[in-house]
Amino acid sequence: MDRSIKIAPSILAADFANFGAEIQAIEAQGCDWVHVDVMDGHFVPNITFGPETCKAIRPHIKTVMDVHLMIAPTDLYLKAFADAGADYISIHAEAGPHLHRSLQYIRDLGCKAGVALNPSTPASAIEYVLDLIDMVVVMTVNPGFGGQKFIHSQIEKVVQIRKMIGDRNINIEIDGGITPQTGPLMAAAGANILVAGSAVFKGGSVENPAPYGENIRAIRDASEAAR
Repeated sequence: MDRSIKIAPSILAADFANFGAEIQAIEAQGCDWVHVDVMDGHFVPNITFGPETCKAIRPHIKTVMDVHLMIAPTDLYLKAFADAGADYISIHAEAGPHLHRSLQYIRDLGCKAGVALNPSTPASAIEYVLDLIDMVVVMTVNPGFGGQKFIHSQIEKVVQIRKMIGDRNINIEIDGGITPQTGPLMAAAGANILVAGSAVFKGGSVENPAPYGENIRAIRDASEAAR
């Protein structure tokens, strides 16, 4: 399995009126995945995008469309996001009573399946679904808003998950507060996918995308060096 560090900018921090051009800009500047944070105003205290937005931006994404569902319930909407072109669909372990069934459904729809864990949720929540998942998403902020402060207690959780995974082909993704300072902490603990919103988009724009590339390289280089 390729465990090199991959940077997945969250379009939650992009210009909402210009998603297509923003995605093209971050991909041209070297990002590996495009992370789409879907929030419902119920499971988390914010509302962002739905499957129609994902469908609209899919033609602009040439890398990987990484859809993180912060919604409850999930099962009613999984097919819509799969049909919209998601490569990965991650659902929260806390969002429903039948995690095993939901993960099976995601895979049946032809997508890679991920499980996201809130900061207060232990690593043990994924113990009995490890053979159904392609990715674990460790939240290093409380889900709902971008720009929050990194929660350092999650470093040990990543260490635990890395041990649990063993030789399985499972990515560990970190979502929340990732910067050139925090990315290396998670890379050293065993993570390989780093979601970054404001830390990627700050200082740049579609008209001036060079800072996007500088920010991506700063996170990647510092994180690779920490491994």
